[in-house]
Amino acid sequence: MTSDRPWMGLSEAINAVRNELLEAKRLGEGTEMPFDVGDIEIEFSFTLTKDKSAQGGVKVWVLEAGASGSSGSATVHKVTVSLNPKSLDGSPAEIGH
Repeated sequence: MTSDRPWMGLSEAINAVRNELLEAKRLGEGTEMPFDVGDIEIEFSFTLTKDKSAQGGVKVWVLEAGASGSSGSATVHKVTVSLNPKSLDGSPAEIGH
């Protein structure tokens, strides 16, 4: 996310959480006390905007922490997303082994 853009797409925000979990897993490898990663709940403030291009559609923009309560004429909404991280084999994810 750039400093001149105080928002990102919802998919970008969730991918950022995934990348942080992968980094925590990498840092925890070989530790004596591994952790299971339980359910993760993230609350996002977001605006809905209608795309005026030929393709149209609605886009969800997640606001950066501390961003203004409104974006132009858009109304800010909140949503909580629950994630249940899994390893590639489908087992619960762990931080460290």
